[in-house]
Amino acid sequence: MLPVSGGAIGQGLPVAVGAAVACPDRKVIALEADGSALYTPQSLWTMARERLDVVVVVLANRRYRILEIETRRTGASEIGPRADEMMDLTRPGVDWVKLSEGLGVEASRAATVSEFAVQFRAAVGRRGPALIEAVLE
Repeated sequence: MLPVSGGAIGQGLPVAVGAAVACPDRKVIALEADGSALYTPQSLWTMARERLDVVVVVLANRRYRILEIETRRTGASEIGPRADEMMDLTRPGVDWVKLSEGLGVEASRAATVSEFAVQFRAAVGRRGPALIEAVLE
């Protein structure tokens, strides 16, 4: 388990690449929120190019939720409409399946727990990179 060690937004996908390179005989599971993943999507291309055995689960809540949390930690009593707009990832929405496939990684979208279970079993059951967009809306 390689958790974030100090608030580095976007480090999850590059860390998964590093783990897969370091331990090519082991399956790597990367859990990454959509906002954080937007900082380093080029990691998907590296996973495809190097045929790394990584399953990426993008937890798609369509927000930069960590930035919202950090803003509240500053003591701000409320987040204004302009700041709230900047934390919204729906205009335009990111299609993680198309983005992933465009970078060479097989992908699927799960909108229910049962869909996720089927897709996760399939991704874990084969070698090579895969991405599942787990919709949390």
